[in-house]
Amino acid sequence: MAKPKVKEIDGFEYTLYEKKTYEPDVALQRSREYYQWLDNRRTVRDFSSKPVPKELIENLILTASTAPSGAHKQPWKFCAVSSPDIKSEIRKAAEKEEYESYNSRMSERWLKDLQPLGTDWHKPFLEIAPWLIIVFKKAFDFDEHNEKSNNYYVNESVGLAAGFLLTAIHNAGLVALTHTPSPMNFLVKILERPANERPFLLIPVGYPADEIYVPSLERRPLEKISEFYE
Repeated sequence: MAKPKVKEIDGFEYTLYEKKTYEPDVALQRSREYYQWLDNRRTVRDFSSKPVPKELIENLILTASTAPSGAHKQPWKFCAVSSPDIKSEIRKAAEKEEYESYNSRMSERWLKDLQPLGTDWHKPFLEIAPWLIIVFKKAFDFDEHNEKSNNYYVNESVGLAAGFLLTAIHNAGLVALTHTPSPMNFLVKILERPANERPFLLIPVGYPADEIYVPSLERRPLEKISEFYE
């Protein structure tokens, strides 16, 4: 007898979950290939102005939205900007904050740690990249009666969604930068976001420039990032 696709449990509807699984040797190979593929992902600051279709950005956002969230509240909002005027406004505001950070807010230790990355307060990529995806976290929500509704584990949930988004960007053959000008409240004003939303990440998205170089960095090996208890 076939299992029902939907059933009621304690008054709530549940859907049968069917997941394809693999034999251990196939799973091992898939995990190795996926790691090697994702290990090629790099943060990029040099973008091409080559257009990226809106539908592609929509698919990236939909992929990000598949991330788990506390109590399935999905406490995120993805604002995708392609308008040159708005991108220019964002750049001006971001560079103002970044100038203050590099010249007065950051410690000497912090500035020294940034030197190998070759960063400074100039952020031309905010106008060059065809899209900016601004990830907002929703501290709370409103229900159908316009009453305040709690969200749970907001930072963790939105962080997971941002990770899904970066992976989707890499999968599409695009590049991205996780940009965090601090403070980022100017994004709320420029994009006219409601009071329950807070900027989480500003991610330029697009194709890489024709010739780019990234810092020669090494990720920490397994023994430095993990402990196994067997």
